[in-house]
Amino acid sequence: MTAPRKPAAFRIEAEPEPKQEVRETRRAHAEPPHARKPRPAGVGVAVVVPAEIDVFDEPDIVAAEPPPATAPRKRSMLGRLFFGALGVLVSLAVGLWTDQLIRDLFERAEWLGWLAAGMAAIALLALTVILVREFLAIARLAEVEKLQKRSLDAVARDDPKAARAVVDELSAFVAAKPETAAGRRSLAALRGEIIDGGNLVRLAETEILGPLDARAKVMILEAAKRVSLVTAVSPRAVVDVAYVVFEAGRLIRRLSELYGGRPGTLGFFRLARSVLAHLAVTGSIAVGDSFVQQIIGHGLAARLSAKLGEGVVNGMMTARIGIAAMETARPLPFIAARRPGLGDFLSALTSFATKKESETSTSGK
Repeated sequence: MTAPRKPAAFRIEAEPEPKQEVRETRRAHAEPPHARKPRPAGVGVAVVVPAEIDVFDEPDIVAAEPPPATAPRKRSMLGRLFFGALGVLVSLAVGLWTDQLIRDLFERAEWLGWLAAGMAAIALLALTVILVREFLAIARLAEVEKLQKRSLDAVARDDPKAARAVVDELSAFVAAKPETAAGRRSLAALRGEIIDGGNLVRLAETEILGPLDARAKVMILEAAKRVSLVTAVSPRAVVDVAYVVFEAGRLIRRLSELYGGRPGTLGFFRLARSVLAHLAVTGSIAVGDSFVQQIIGHGLAARLSAKLGEGVVNGMMTARIGIAAMETARPLPFIAARRPGLGDFLSALTSFATKKESETSTSGK
């Protein structure tokens, strides 16, 4: 065994730096020949130019509210001339045919001629009244669209004068609705105390349209329940589609009447076209992944049978149509009030379907 070695001290010499590295280091630290010396900037010299698009201000597409429906494109001048000329020709043909019929009946028997002339006069008078009512209904629907645009403009500009005009027109538009009487009275009492135009429009929306919105949600939920129940027990898919179309059309008309629209036959077709245009804009957002996540989150696949689950989906589609019709027929857009969504109806509709399934299983046993 060797003896332990005593501790000793050693001197470590620094390694010589290579000449090439020394040159590069000196060149990097050396001051450039024409370098500008630092100097303080003046107050008015620095100019900050904001970017045109701020990515942090971009709204989340999934969480954002659906955009408002765009106005349907107007028919071209050639199309209106064609349909107008065709209508005149058809009217002249019907008039000539009626005139010839009355002349033939006078030649056969005088009393038959007078009877035909009287029936033609009654038909013409009834047609005139119907056309007047239809044009008034269409004008009332156009008034709703104008009121929506003017309210958005008044809120954007915060114009008190424009806001008061909007509130007066809204009060006159829904004056026949007893649900809005209390809101109109309270708004009239507070009108002089509100200076900002945007706040005045928001208050009018809350006080006047609040009871109508609550009633509209009840109508939408009732229609969705009927659709889910009928489509769950119907044996044919054709019956499902027919009933969904029927219930959606009736819901659109009832919502328009609730908000004071009173659409006629031609006005109903125009309103239905506006609702379809609204669905074309917002449908892909509102009935996309969020709707599927809500259904999965509520456990429909585990709680309901396949037929009742299909009925719930059809009911939710009816509710989506009802929401679009509510936004279209509403005199004011959703500014202060929260826009209803599918989640407001899914829980109630799921509970209704679960209850019906339990009653069916109990009666089957």
